[in-house]
Amino acid sequence: MSQEIITLAERVLQVPPSPTLAINAKAKALKAAGEDILNFSVGEPDFDTPKHVCEAGKKAIDDGHTRYTAVPGIPELREAICMRFKEDHDWEYTPDEIQVCCGGKHGLYNIFQAMLNPGDEVLIPAPYWVSYPPMVQLAGGVPVIVPLDESMDFDLNPETLAAKATDKTRAIFLNSPSNPTGSIFSTTALKAVAKMALERGWLIVTDDIYETVTYMDGKLPHILDVEPALKAQTIVLNGVSKSFAMTGWRIGYSAGPLHLIKAMNKVQSQSKTNQ
Repeated sequence: MSQEIITLAERVLQVPPSPTLAINAKAKALKAAGEDILNFSVGEPDFDTPKHVCEAGKKAIDDGHTRYTAVPGIPELREAICMRFKEDHDWEYTPDEIQVCCGGKHGLYNIFQAMLNPGDEVLIPAPYWVSYPPMVQLAGGVPVIVPLDESMDFDLNPETLAAKATDKTRAIFLNSPSNPTGSIFSTTALKAVAKMALERGWLIVTDDIYETVTYMDGKLPHILDVEPALKAQTIVLNGVSKSFAMTGWRIGYSAGPLHLIKAMNKVQSQSKTNQ
């Protein structure tokens, strides 16, 4: 009876549960039942959180750092993230342009909720992580899938992007190294995409969570390194889950234009309060 009285929101009915988590739960159940299972569902590192990180976490608890913090994250962490961007990429960010969140997925939720209006289209290269389209939909946006060619090592194809773009295109999503393919977008392709984004005013959302999970020597190509002029219309997402095997700690962060970070902080303040 209660199911008939309590109706569900249309936006929720339009999206499925996370298949990644469903497959992971099934794999764990089969393994617990004695089956020999190789779990290819979640992006779980095959090493433990480094000991010095664990010790620092324990010390923070012992020192009483267990209370509410600032909505965008503690200042010391945001300053450290700025230093990291400067050292790794020579990007200049201030702590006010950084938001710390509950992992990368929560960061993407904040980003899409803050920047998308109903009907805004987001270009998503495929293959893609399964949660990207539903998160766009939950924010009222429209995911537009852009197929990539395996024969091109799943690199971006500017012609395919242009064919999928419309006057409703609001943003393009870039995940490199990619989940699930592991592909890395080339400098040549990123230059072409950067040119299109500047000309058409697209926002750029980069999910860099796998940037250290690569066999490539040297620094990976990044659209902000290729075209620094895009900084004003780019939001960078990253975190510690993959690089430091801290998936359960739920710590991610975003860097972007101040007005967008402020809007994301507004969303965060009304959803999970502090980080």
